[in-house]
Amino acid sequence: MSELQYVILGISVAYAIIGALLLLVLVYARLHWSLKAVAVVVTSAFYVISFTEMRGLLGWATTARLPTSFKLLHARIVEPHTLEGEPGAIYLWVEELDEDNRPSAVPRAYRVPYSDALAEKTHAAENEIKAGHPQGGRAADFGGGDGSIIDMVREYVTPKIILETTGGDSSTGEFKMPTDTQLGAVFTPLPPPRMPPKDEQ
Repeated sequence: MSELQYVILGISVAYAIIGALLLLVLVYARLHWSLKAVAVVVTSAFYVISFTEMRGLLGWATTARLPTSFKLLHARIVEPHTLEGEPGAIYLWVEELDEDNRPSAVPRAYRVPYSDALAEKTHAAENEIKAGHPQGGRAADFGGGDGSIIDMVREYVTPKIILETTGGDSSTGEFKMPTDTQLGAVFTPLPPPRMPPKDEQ
């Protein structure tokens, strides 16, 4: 299973445990039956809401750290709009690579803060891909920290935070981009996968 599937499974198990604990409390608590009925209905409603809403979670670009090494499949540059208060963002559709440059076959969307230098490098990488020259990258060139369940739930539940792409802190799991002068190569030509050594006869 992918990381996101583990997240959804974990949330589902957590809700099941909460429901079981609620049932245990209601069985032994000395409350009026109407209060117990309301608690059961509200909890059941949240099961339905969480089930339907978690499916939408699959479509959000994550702010988690990029894979150590990846192949860039596609990108979209959203420039800042000062009048609308949108700081802009760069969306990267990438595929993780192993140590032999073999793709994982599990593409994932990532969102990183906008900067002029990164936008130029991303645009150049897109042109190279269109010309038939695959492009790769490394997480080390993008800074940032490791994402968490809290970060994904937070950006999903609070629309305002989805637009806050002005940077971040490694303790929160959001990207903290290097400055334009510190930004290195970011994207480079992708070497072909290394083949395993042939058995010597």
